[in-house]
Amino acid sequence: MISTDVLVVGAGPAGLTTAVVLTRLGHDVVVVDGQAEGANTSRAAVVHSRTVELLEPYGVAEALTGRGLHTPRFTIRDRDRLLVPVAFDGLPTRYPYTLMISQADTEAFLLARLRELGGEVLRPARVTTIAQDADGVTATLDDGRSVRAAYLVGADGMHSTVREQAGIGFAGGTYAESFSLADVRLTGGVPREEVVLYFSPDGMVVVAPLPGGMHRIVATVAEAPHEPDAAFVQRLLDTRGPEAVPAVVKEVIWGSRFRVHHRIADTYRDGRILLAGDAAHVHSPAGGQGMNLGIEDAVTLGEALSKVLGGGSPELLDAYAAARRPVAEKVVGLASRLTALATARASLRPLRNLVLGLAGRLPAVRRRLAWQLSGLDRR
Repeated sequence: MISTDVLVVGAGPAGLTTAVVLTRLGHDVVVVDGQAEGANTSRAAVVHSRTVELLEPYGVAEALTGRGLHTPRFTIRDRDRLLVPVAFDGLPTRYPYTLMISQADTEAFLLARLRELGGEVLRPARVTTIAQDADGVTATLDDGRSVRAAYLVGADGMHSTVREQAGIGFAGGTYAESFSLADVRLTGGVPREEVVLYFSPDGMVVVAPLPGGMHRIVATVAEAPHEPDAAFVQRLLDTRGPEAVPAVVKEVIWGSRFRVHHRIADTYRDGRILLAGDAAHVHSPAGGQGMNLGIEDAVTLGEALSKVLGGGSPELLDAYAAARRPVAEKVVGLASRLTALATARASLRPLRNLVLGLAGRLPAVRRRLAWQLSGLDRR
């Protein structure tokens, strides 16, 4: 039997952040993950201003900002036509940009910080059963060991064992389209210092710069290939991306596919079991909010748990659950609206573009989008 203050299930960004916060604040934490180190797919590539602010006190911000690409602008375009420009460089923050960095790097920096603080991840180790009582939670691992903790944090993703074991509902639905994702090297007319959401009659494609001269490509398709090749990504850009100076794919570094759900857990707390990250909410990648929202959960939860472990009222955990679920609803709503705009029927495209083009001329609209996307409206 392993004894600890908090057992964190899942070593993705949310789980690692929870562990970093709690360890930094002086508590004993055990983290378990079912995958080998580095085996998680690198879906997320955006770290927003608010997220960097939250990580700063815990010694992670400097490494992230040193590695990531500082991208001061997000735009919505219909091929070459600019519809909505959103600038981050005027925001009142030390990090007035979108930080483009692979999820693999983000996780590596969080893990390195956890190790600096004396923590570690047990892996591969899966939780098979969970039982809680008035004094704590006991989790059984698939290697036969057990962990006894005062509290358990489920940060084990959309298919969360923790959430299922706790009997917490996960209401929502699934988008009809699948998403294709690829990291590529390309040349041509794609702006280097902005993240672009391209609309077209064939669908949407997001083109975002990454460190090392790469770009992240994300697109909705009827049925995405398991591993998109250069020809497939080139067709996406030819039919959806810039026309005046076409983008040319030189190499596909990595690719994948996934389906997108929009779901929120019925509650983030069941006694001594708490949820954070994708175990609590999943949604469209439009706006790049998913990982950021999970890291926000983790910092908020870690700080609340620290106070409770230090003698504070457990009602602080109810406050966490009550506060974070409406935030998730708001973010899921924004992502859903962006996705609906991007995947609108061809017959509605002229009207959509007209409305967006007019709205994009209004400073108040651009400013509001900058605050929402950066997460600064959630301070």
